Amino acid sequence: MFVLVLNFFLFRVLPGDPARAGVHDPRLKKDSIEAIRVRFGLDKPVINCFETLNPIKLGSCDINPLDTQFFIYLKNLVTGELGISYHTNRPVATVLAERLWNTVLLIGAGQILSITVGAFFGVFAAWKARTAIDYGALATSLVVWSLPTFWLGIILLFWGSANGLPIGGKATPGMSSAPLMQQWGDIARHMILPTVTYTIVYMGEYMLIMRSSLMDVLSEDYILTAKAKGLGVFQILRDHALKNAMLPLVTIIAINLGFTVAGAIQIETVFSWPGLGGAIFEAVNRRDFPVLQGAFLLIAVTVIVANLIADLTYSYLDPRVHTE
Repeated sequence: MFVLVLNFFLFRVLPGDPARAGVHDPRLKKDSIEAIRVRFGLDKPVINCFETLNPIKLGSCDINPLDTQFFIYLKNLVTGELGISYHTNRPVATVLAERLWNTVLLIGAGQILSITVGAFFGVFAAWKARTAIDYGALATSLVVWSLPTFWLGIILLFWGSANGLPIGGKATPGMSSAPLMQQWGDIARHMILPTVTYTIVYMGEYMLIMRSSLMDVLSEDYILTAKAKGLGVFQILRDHALKNAMLPLVTIIAINLGFTVAGAIQIETVFSWPGLGGAIFEAVNRRDFPVLQGAFLLIAVTVIVANLIADLTYSYLDPRVHTE
C-alpha cells in the first residue's frame, strides 16, 4: 500500500501544468486547456476539496471524497486500469507493453553478459588473490564501476559511428519488409553499442562482489581440507566454493533487475532505444503522470518479484537457509 500511495504523490510534486506540458502550443486557449483538464480528470482535487486547480472556498466543499484523483487512481488499479496517457491519449498499459519488451531485450542481454563476464573474472581474481592478476582485475572493476553510464554511452556512440555501427534506434527504417532473419540481424547490430555499455558498467560491480565473496569462502577450513585431499582447482570451485560464494551475487542481481532501469534510462536516451527508460524520460518532460505511475509501479513489482526469486534461490544454493 505504501508503494501505491508513494507512486501517486511522487509525481504530483513536479512543477508545471500537465495540461500544458503535453501540448507545446502557445496559442492554446484557456477553454482548450480546461477541456484537457476535464478530459483527464485534472480538474478534480488531488485528495480533498481544497487541493484543486480551482480552489473551493472554505465552507462550500460539496465534493464527494471518493471523487478525487487519489481515490479514482486506487479504484482504477483494483480493476487493472492504469489510466490514459496525457500525451498520446492511449491506455498506459498499451504504451508500457510496447516499450517493455524492448527494455527486457536490452537489459536481458546486458545482464547475461555482465554477470557472466563479471563472475568469471571475479572467480579468477579471487583464485589468484594478492597477485598482479588480482590487483589488475580489482583496479579495472573499480574503474568501470565508477564510469558514468551516459558518458560511456556517448564515448561508445562516437566510436561506433566511426566504425560503421548503428548509433540509434532499434531497427533500420524499412527493414520491417525484409526476411525475418535479416530483421533479427539488424536488431542485433543496433543492440551492440547499448549492450556493450550496459555490460561494461555493471560487470565491475559483479566482479567486485564475486571476488570478495569467493575470497571469504576460500579462507574457510573445509576448503583447506579439500586441498589437502588432493582435489583439483576446478573440483574445489565447483563442488565446495561457488555455491556459497554465489549468495551475495544473487542478492545484487535481484536488486539490479529492478533498479537497473535507471541505467537503462540513460542508455536508451543516448542511443534512442525505444524502451521503458525512454518512455519514462519522455513522460517526465511532458508531466505525463499516468505513464510515470504505471512505469514506476511496474518497477516496484519487478523489484519485489526479483527479491522473492532470490530468496527461493538461496534455499537451493545453501540448504542452511531452510527454516523449520
